[in-house]
Amino acid sequence: MSSADAAGPATGALPGDPPGGRKAVLVWSVGVSVYFVAVIFRTSLGVAGLDAADRFHVNASALATFSILQLLVYAGMQIPGGLMVDRLGTKKVLTIGVVLFTAGQLGFAFSPTYAMALVSRALLGFGDALTFISVLRLGGRWFPARRGPMIAQLAGLLGMAGNLVSTLVLARLLHSVGWTKAFAGSSLCGVVVLVLLTLFLRDHPEGHEPRPSAHRGAAYVRRQIALSWREPGTRLGMWVHFTTQFPAMVFLLLWGLPFLVEAQGLSRATAGDLLTLIVLSNMVIGLVYGQIVARHHAARLPLALGTIGATATAWAATLAHPGDHAPLWLLILLCTVLGACGPASMIGFDFARPANPQERQGTASGITNMGGFVASMTTLLAIGVLLDATGDNYRVAFSAVFVLEALGVSQILRLKSRAVRREREQLVASRVEAVHVPA
Repeated sequence: MSSADAAGPATGALPGDPPGGRKAVLVWSVGVSVYFVAVIFRTSLGVAGLDAADRFHVNASALATFSILQLLVYAGMQIPGGLMVDRLGTKKVLTIGVVLFTAGQLGFAFSPTYAMALVSRALLGFGDALTFISVLRLGGRWFPARRGPMIAQLAGLLGMAGNLVSTLVLARLLHSVGWTKAFAGSSLCGVVVLVLLTLFLRDHPEGHEPRPSAHRGAAYVRRQIALSWREPGTRLGMWVHFTTQFPAMVFLLLWGLPFLVEAQGLSRATAGDLLTLIVLSNMVIGLVYGQIVARHHAARLPLALGTIGATATAWAATLAHPGDHAPLWLLILLCTVLGACGPASMIGFDFARPANPQERQGTASGITNMGGFVASMTTLLAIGVLLDATGDNYRVAFSAVFVLEALGVSQILRLKSRAVRREREQLVASRVEAVHVPA
């Protein structure tokens, strides 16, 4: 998005579209800053996994429970969170999210026991779950519809930069000032964004208030979910998200640092650099994938399947390499390829979006977004259990990646023809309807 696009009013906007402009950029930036901090807190355990195991005296399975519980709460709150945004508005939901994830991060800093630390990570997951869907809604309220895909991609990229803070800043703080000061100090970021959103964030521009809608009860919610799920595009989007996101998520959230240090013999500093490489690769590849999909809609599935194939190949080469440690060049290649997982997972939304009418977009996005987090929870637990069962054999434990990728690919191939055919039918129907609408 050029600076002119970001700053100036929209041209060629649809009637009733928000105007965009500098105020829209300011308000949206405040929302993105909340998501940015949420990602810092979400990924903070990824650089502190070994320290957490020592602090709470837990094995690999118990350590994995931190991230599993956090992701379980996150995934479970996707659809309820979307309903909260519709009902309460973006500002109120983001405020709730900031308070919860800041309390979770602060509680994690001072937790004296494993049980209290688990509660803190659950709070963090609850607050985190409310951020991205709120930011997506904020972009839709402040910018013209034609800029929606670019705004969503930009929000994802800027939010992912929070990983850089975890790997570059928090990891160093952790080992220079200690556990409590590092986590408690980072929680101050939550206080800062809470002040910013209180002062500057607005749900919508003046004159673009959404139509008031009556609450239609549990039956309406069940119907929304059922209708979204019936669309093959929603299910295809979920399985694309499921299969592409989890390899990098598992690596960044928890098991990457232990794998690189304990299994590959790298120093913590070098391991941190490789985790940073994943994030940088993610941001660069995200821009490339976004441009390709915007120009060539048919490239969605080849990009997704190509990313899955490249990830599986990189993991197979790393785990099957003879000797105790894989060479550094191969680990660099692995981390570069893992950077494509996040951008590829966003393609899932590009299947779910055209499959559903506007009134079901939030529900369909929630279903899609759950896919990758369910896969991540499953893999986090499987790796932890396998590490305990095999005496920390990382080659066996990380083979769980291939099982979930195989499951996901089978479902993608099963659904792709139906989803593409249904999307084509809906496109033709919408064009016919547009022709018959009186001027």
